[in-house]
Amino acid sequence: MDLQQAKRQFLEYVEIEKGRSLKTVENYDRYLTAFIYFVSKGKAAKYEELDNLASNKDGIGIGEDPTSLTEDTIREFRLWLNRKPNFNAKISTGLKRKTQNYYLIALRSFLKYLTKRGIKSVAADQIELAKVPERSLDLITHDELERLLNSPNSEKDLKKRLRDKAFLELFFSTGLRVSELCSLPRDLDLTKDEFSVRGKGEKVRVVFLTDTAKEALKIYLEKMDSVTSYKLFDLTPRSIERLVKYYAVKAGISKKVTPHVIRHSFATDLLANGADLRSVQALLGHSNITTTQIYTHVTDKHLRDVHKAFHSRNKK
Repeated sequence: MDLQQAKRQFLEYVEIEKGRSLKTVENYDRYLTAFIYFVSKGKAAKYEELDNLASNKDGIGIGEDPTSLTEDTIREFRLWLNRKPNFNAKISTGLKRKTQNYYLIALRSFLKYLTKRGIKSVAADQIELAKVPERSLDLITHDELERLLNSPNSEKDLKKRLRDKAFLELFFSTGLRVSELCSLPRDLDLTKDEFSVRGKGEKVRVVFLTDTAKEALKIYLEKMDSVTSYKLFDLTPRSIERLVKYYAVKAGISKKVTPHVIRHSFATDLLANGADLRSVQALLGHSNITTTQIYTHVTDKHLRDVHKAFHSRNKK
């Protein structure tokens, strides 16, 4: 079995046996194709070709033996990735470490699969991910959020006003990802304050409607009976991103505002008002609680207030 055959079987394993989404399979294919390209070309590998590699460009990987991979191969590939110029940037900063890690995660999974198949190669645990800076959150204030949610109210177009008000309220009520919101069906049961959504990895979770969001949705649906689309909002993720940006500017918010920023606001609002981290994890649909822990900084102000109010040397 050569590398190209091994990759194909691995991708089938990820899709069928691991049950990963087609998007995940596509990403793994792209990252592993880059690795196999580097193994095949060695020092002749060109950065210019990396972003345009087909799944099996010029037969790369055919005849390459997985057992011939070494730790040196992995190290040289990492160096090659790290030195890749950013052709789209004005000032070249190289490939971001977070992006490099996507390649390494795919490669580790591939090597684990080889071991599972009894094919001797580099041990997956020999690959350590690159250290990345602690993730920072783009947040807006409560006042800015209120202005954003109310900004559609002045739109002259009734359909646009009701639709956009509804999806903005729904975003903040549920913390949905933009892809999840775009896939919602039109026949949501609004007699209840909750509904199920299928998120990343085909995992189903329950999200909840505030009274404000529920009312906005009811008004929108009552006025939009003539719409025949089976989706709740006949919008693409990109069009929703543009609308959120439009309303942020309209609301006088100078910061960059995206649908994910509203999701951040949803999470931080829950934690700031006393919700526990595990509950927020479930509401966001995070598989790993470490992903949710990026929001714990919202408790800092509360801890400062407690320290100031109750520490003995502060009390005079």
